[in-house]
Amino acid sequence: MTVDPVALLQDLIRCPSVTPADAGALDVLEKLLSAHGFTCHRLPFGGDDGTARIDNIYARRGTSAPHLCFAGHTDVVPAADADHWQHHPFAGVIADGYVHGRGAADMKGPLACFVAAALDFITQHNPQGSISFLITGDEEGPALNGTRKVLEWLDARGEKIDFCLVGEPTSRQQLGDMIKIGRRGTITGYLTVKGSQGHVAYPHLADNPIPKMLKILGALDAMELDSGSEHFEPSNLEIVTVDTDNTADNLIPPQLRATFNIRFNDHHSGASLSDKIKATINSVAGITAHDYDLRLRINGESFYTTPGREADLLGNAIEAITGRRPELSTSGGTSDARFIRAYAPVLEFGIVGATMHKTDERVSLDDMAGLYKIYSRFLRDWFA
Repeated sequence: MTVDPVALLQDLIRCPSVTPADAGALDVLEKLLSAHGFTCHRLPFGGDDGTARIDNIYARRGTSAPHLCFAGHTDVVPAADADHWQHHPFAGVIADGYVHGRGAADMKGPLACFVAAALDFITQHNPQGSISFLITGDEEGPALNGTRKVLEWLDARGEKIDFCLVGEPTSRQQLGDMIKIGRRGTITGYLTVKGSQGHVAYPHLADNPIPKMLKILGALDAMELDSGSEHFEPSNLEIVTVDTDNTADNLIPPQLRATFNIRFNDHHSGASLSDKIKATINSVAGITAHDYDLRLRINGESFYTTPGREADLLGNAIEAITGRRPELSTSGGTSDARFIRAYAPVLEFGIVGATMHKTDERVSLDDMAGLYKIYSRFLRDWFA
C-alpha cells in the first residue's frame, strides 16, 4: 500500500479545519499528491468581497480522457465542548477499533480512502486517462467560495469531467447499504414581521408582531407541497428559528424574526416555491405587504442522476467487497453534488454517517479497510 488511509485520516483530523479555516489540511493533501505526479492548483476565493476567504485545491494526474474526478471537502463543523468527547476531537486517536475525531466520517475518512486507492491504482496500472481531486474548504459553510467557484474555474479552462464521485457519508447502518443518485433541492426563508414597541399594559399604543407571525407561520406550516415523486420522498417545510431578542416580560417587541427551510423534490423549482411562499403569506387574513420583510435564498435545485454504467460499477464493487447490494437513494440533506451535476454525471458514496456532526464522531477501522477496497475496485473497473 502506497499510503496508509488510516494514517492519512489521522493527519487530516489533526488539522482543526473548522469552516472557513484550513488549518493545514490542504497542505497535507497537496504535498502527498504532488509527490505522486499530480499537478496541484491552490485556488483561494473570496476574502475581498465581504465573504470569507476559502482555500480549495484541484489536483489532476493526466491530461487525456476519460477523466474521473473525486470531489470532497476538508472543512468540518465545530466540535463544541471538547471536554464532552471521549477523545479530543482533533487528536485522531485510534481506540476500540475506531478512528475518533471531528471529520472522521464527514468526510476526511472517505477522502483518505480514495487518495490511498488512487495512488495505489496509479502505481500498479498507470491508467490511460486522468484522475483528479476537487477538494474544498467550504462545504459545511455557506458554499459560496468552494466547489461552485472551482467548477467555474475549470469550465473557463475548458477542462471536462466525465464522471464525478463525491465521498459524502452515504451509508446508513452498514458500509455500502446506500448510494446517493440525487438530492432534493433546498430553499431558506428569512422572515421579519414588523410591529411597534410598547408597554404590555397599554397594547393600544403598540403593535404586537407576534400574533401576525403566528398566523404567517401557521399558513406556511399548513402549505400543501406534495406526497413525493417517482424518485424523491415528499417535500417538507421546517420552521427552525423564531426570535424577538426580547429580555423583558412587560415589553411588546418591535419585530419578530423567523427562519424556515424547505427540502423539495422535482415537483418544484426554487423559483416556483418562492412564488408559492409569497402567495401563501399574502393570502393570510389581516396581513399586508407592509407587515413583513421576506428574503428567500435558493441553496440548490433538486437533481437526479439516471442509474447507468457508473452506478452499476459502484454497486458491483460494493457487492463484491461487502456482499450487499446498495439502495439507490435521493434521501437526506444536500451536498456539493448539487453544483457538480451541472458539469458532469455525479454519484455519492462514502462511509457510515451515523456519527457525523455528533460528539464522538468516528469511523471504524473495518469500514476504512472496506471503503479503500471498494474505491480500488471501482477505479480498476471504471478505467477498464
